[in-house]
Amino acid sequence: MVLRIHFTDGDLARVQVAREPDPVWETLLGLHQLTGPRHGLPVFASWRRSARARVAERGLAGPVRMLSALAPASAGYWPDFLTPGASADGLDAALDALRGTPRQQMRHEVGRLAGTHPLPRWAHDLARGERHRTEEVATAFRLVHRAIITPGWTGADTTTEADRALRTRALQDHGVHGLLDSLRPLMDWRPPVLHVRYPEDRDLHLGGRGVRLIPSHFCWGAPIALADPDLPQVLAYPVAHPSSWAPEATRDRLPEALATLLGRTRARVLAALGSTATTGELARRLGISVSSASEHITALRDANLAHSQRTGAQVIHTLTALGTGLLHGELPPHTPAD
Repeated sequence: MVLRIHFTDGDLARVQVAREPDPVWETLLGLHQLTGPRHGLPVFASWRRSARARVAERGLAGPVRMLSALAPASAGYWPDFLTPGASADGLDAALDALRGTPRQQMRHEVGRLAGTHPLPRWAHDLARGERHRTEEVATAFRLVHRAIITPGWTGADTTTEADRALRTRALQDHGVHGLLDSLRPLMDWRPPVLHVRYPEDRDLHLGGRGVRLIPSHFCWGAPIALADPDLPQVLAYPVAHPSSWAPEATRDRLPEALATLLGRTRARVLAALGSTATTGELARRLGISVSSASEHITALRDANLAHSQRTGAQVIHTLTALGTGLLHGELPPHTPAD
């Protein structure tokens, strides 16, 4: 079965690639890897152990059940209000949009979900527009995101940034057509239609709205689009997980060892710089102050583990080859100058 996404010239001018891991998509898809029938995937084994431990330590069984009821791993549908377009601007913006979901949309989408499997009583309160239930869902999202996505060792930043770099290079070298063609073998670009392997057979006409492509660390198998064709469109798709990402038994203790060597927060900063970030973005990503993020970046830069470069009004930080080698437990390539 295939999802056929139809592009106009206007749509081709409005293709975007998400600039960082999407917080709501990664939270829901991470939950699927944690609790769903496919949770035995070896690539996520180390992460799963850590995530389960954090969920247990923080007493988050209730929030996990709440989100899992609304976005079950075994179902082919979940409500679009859980993944609002505002997530492009971060978790806070996404949760504000979730709280502002129109009652008619909430009623329709929860009703459609109820047609696929039984829902708990509180979900019917949600469908009726009871705002305290909406707030409970938003709170569950934040708690679960902090427990299973925020910690620096999920790997989401590294794998999605690598995919984004690949798409950016394809765009620079061959334009939008090259970008869409680079999505093979998951998708087949036959202008003006993108053919996507999908759980159902349907057509989606963008009608000039464009699409935001979301490389996802926890997405697995087939890409995922919104159910409502009238909403601003996104397409979340799986990224490659190199063998170096999935830790072998001998690497399972690497995060612990780096935390002992550098200190827990500085080790998290090192991991987060596996993808480029400004000081403010890094602070938000790790839940620390801007001044603390700046202090740790300076220390890493002084040790030649990080590099900072001004681009316009922003200063962008990333790892050096030495920093990348330390992060992954591998020495950087030897050069004649060594």
